[in-house]
Amino acid sequence: MKYVVRTESLLKVVGDVLVLPCFSSTPSIRETLQEVDAAFQGKLLVHLERHAFKAHKGEWLMVPTFDVLKTQFLLVVGLGEKSLCDLDTVRFVAAITAQRSREVKAREVVTCLPLLTGKEVAPRLIAEAWVTGFGSASYQFHRYKSAKKETEKSDKAVVGVERVTLCESTRLRATAIQRGCDAANHVVEALCLARDLVNTPPGDMTPQDLLKAAQLVAKDQSRIELKLLTVEDMRKLGMDGTLAVARGSQHEAVGVHLTYHPKTKPKKRIAVIGKAVTFDSGGLSLKPADAMMTMKCDMAGAAAVIGLFQALPTSQVNVEVHGIFLAVENMPSGSAYRPGDVVKAMNGTTIEVLNTDAEGRVTLADALSYAATLKPDAMIDLATLTGACVVALGDDLSALMTNNPRLGGQLLRAAREMGEGLWELPLLGSYEDLIKSKVADIKNIGGRSAGAITAGLFLQHFVEKIPWAHLDIAGPAFVERETRPDHPYGGSGTGVRLLLRFLQEL
Repeated sequence: MKYVVRTESLLKVVGDVLVLPCFSSTPSIRETLQEVDAAFQGKLLVHLERHAFKAHKGEWLMVPTFDVLKTQFLLVVGLGEKSLCDLDTVRFVAAITAQRSREVKAREVVTCLPLLTGKEVAPRLIAEAWVTGFGSASYQFHRYKSAKKETEKSDKAVVGVERVTLCESTRLRATAIQRGCDAANHVVEALCLARDLVNTPPGDMTPQDLLKAAQLVAKDQSRIELKLLTVEDMRKLGMDGTLAVARGSQHEAVGVHLTYHPKTKPKKRIAVIGKAVTFDSGGLSLKPADAMMTMKCDMAGAAAVIGLFQALPTSQVNVEVHGIFLAVENMPSGSAYRPGDVVKAMNGTTIEVLNTDAEGRVTLADALSYAATLKPDAMIDLATLTGACVVALGDDLSALMTNNPRLGGQLLRAAREMGEGLWELPLLGSYEDLIKSKVADIKNIGGRSAGAITAGLFLQHFVEKIPWAHLDIAGPAFVERETRPDHPYGGSGTGVRLLLRFLQEL
């Protein structure tokens, strides 16, 4: 999608839909619509009053223009109270705009950005929020839908919005907004890539397919290199846990190590690790059928890593970033690992496997151990790790667990800025007893109590003394209830924007 900023009147720009965002007070509505209402000879405001339009957050009204304006439709959309309007409101309203524009088959949208109060709300940030909301709501995954012949032949086939024109009064503000739009558009592309990877059926997204996706991101990017870890490489490194999880599948395990080199001397070295179970049947501890329906999303952590690397070359990140994932498929078969098996992680820790459906932490044990050998300044892992996290925090929040309060604070701040829900859970030391094993160093389950926390405590055994944060993204990684217009059904790309903002602010 193309975003263009122009310094001219909204009424002079040709398009399909003219969008006017309004704050929810009668004076604000009248001031915003004054010029357009004059073109309608005073009938627009009367029409809004008849429909009791109050410009509450997300409230909207679509009006045909009947050639009074240079657009076919006028969309008036509410921002709510001005004192409460923030960047998340902008994302939300932009998403509403995208949805309504798609419904009238618009290809060109014309609008302006709201003026928000507060020193931290620069025009560039408002533009980034608008583009993120609009682009996220515009996302559709139709790769596997059969196109109807009549639709293919029709000139009126829906292709979605292709161009958004933002009108501003001053050249200085317009320049800042254009920069924000361009930066956010690259991020939305990365977000959509992560969504595509998660939404792809698991038969077409095997460990080898996930490797190909990473290779495509690294291709033609001189600042990104990719190191492949084969089964033999993993065996030499002692990644017995990962190889054990992969044994039940006909698809071999694949390890990927991406490295981003910034243009100048990096300030820090950060390792980002993603869980990469391309399909999780539970293994011999087989999941119920209903619980398997969305298990193509169990590689959402790795998808976020790939999406992040898609965005890094066009970002202002002066950090050496390492992206690591060990891709496996967890399947039941005669060669599958069994409850009661003991496996050894790369760092030498032995793990008693009591439930083969707690496989993600077993693979992450090796991935974290590998990342620790790079001696990074910090390590962050993303994983759809526990159903217990969803029970505790619901579908809209990821859990944060960390051994470093400063790192945790940086991630929480980045999450707030980017509108990603993140809530900290404690790594309570007394819960360590729940994962102690009688036959090995630790076991891979700790019982029903504090399931998300015990999983975090398990992972902590593999990070040495390096500052580390664990993000359990099991809730928001896959959207089943569409509660927000910028969160369409399917993979959400959770973590891409959060991590990018975290890296930008280091």
